[in-house]
Amino acid sequence: MIDEFDAEQAMVHERRLFKQRARLVKAERKLQVEGAKMALLSASNTSIAQVMHRRSWSKRKQVSEICCYIGARLIFGAMMAKVTFLKQNEPIDEYGRALYAVARSVLRALIDSLTAEDLQDLNTPLADVRLRQLAKVIRIERDKGMKGDGFEWAVHEAILGKEPRVLDPIAHALKKASRFVKDAEPSSILFGHERAKYLGFLDATVQEAGNDAYLLPEGSGRPYKFGPWVQKAALGAAGEGILSDRIKKIWKTDLFLSVSGDTRHFAATVKSNYGLLEGGRGLRVGIVPESTHLGNAAGVRWDAKHGLWVVTLADPNGFMGLFADGFHAVGRAICSVGKLPVPPYYIKPSAKAQRVMEQLIKFEGAKVLEVEAALNDAAQQNLIGTSHKLVSVNAPDWLHLKQAASPRPIAVLPTFEKLD
Repeated sequence: MIDEFDAEQAMVHERRLFKQRARLVKAERKLQVEGAKMALLSASNTSIAQVMHRRSWSKRKQVSEICCYIGARLIFGAMMAKVTFLKQNEPIDEYGRALYAVARSVLRALIDSLTAEDLQDLNTPLADVRLRQLAKVIRIERDKGMKGDGFEWAVHEAILGKEPRVLDPIAHALKKASRFVKDAEPSSILFGHERAKYLGFLDATVQEAGNDAYLLPEGSGRPYKFGPWVQKAALGAAGEGILSDRIKKIWKTDLFLSVSGDTRHFAATVKSNYGLLEGGRGLRVGIVPESTHLGNAAGVRWDAKHGLWVVTLADPNGFMGLFADGFHAVGRAICSVGKLPVPPYYIKPSAKAQRVMEQLIKFEGAKVLEVEAALNDAAQQNLIGTSHKLVSVNAPDWLHLKQAASPRPIAVLPTFEKLD
């Protein structure tokens, strides 16, 4: 009788162990699909030994699941980690803060370049696109526009963020363009006719300028109401025929520049290569990096060839040196995450920029918008040796409104004609 009782008890115990293992496997699979559950992880502070001594099977089941999640937390720790580029209470110097700001601008330019077709191919809405996915579809070569787009965003956000290396020469150029401009800090509105297709872009542009805003081209005559003419300029080259002669080329505008409290706006073109700079009726300011081109030294000057007040940003000891450092850090990180070859013309980033690159690679599984937000936070840290904090530069709403096309189209079955 005792042997039969022991055998029965052993079978019962074996069944319990089998059910327990099944529950552990189920919990582990659930974790892999849904990610670590922070609510259960918070229970890991409970003394497991105390609970295991209790006779309640429900408690032992709970502890088993908690153990599973704790173990998985160690395995998937990098995936679960909050995206942050600074440790708590870790101050950064001026150059480090500025590097984060440039990296943020370059990443936003990459997000800006994502098309509806890209999101369709990824079968993912923008809010859920991860850095690894972005690296697979993004264009990385400078001759395909990445550097130019990044430079445009960096200049725009440097103005909004009150970066002195950009703000001061821009203010000087606006005063040269019109003696009636107020002596105040410059402001910038991002344009680009190719962005007009984004939901809410044009409305946001006109609203940001204000109802009383107007364009101030060269020459004498009445200024142009901002909203109606900008909407025509958004048509691009196709809208040139309906634009007034004095503003015939404002569809080439990258930024609309003004100063705080002033309704006048100046159309500006931004180029990462001075050799690609183009003027035109309606354009007033050109922004380029310093180069070996004749006369293209750092500073502000009138360029009779292009009919523009040209702002040349210093390189390598000014903003352009900073931008190149941050740009190549992001570019190398994208190459590493996307398993792409590094272009031979990419310079090696500085030691600080390499740290930015390494952190970007570490967060390859994180959502792009989370990485962007973390870079924005890092760029706003209190600076060592200074008494101010930079103005936050939040992304415009239209940048985050892209969605994957739905429903997903069905591709035609490929067929090839017979070759004679």
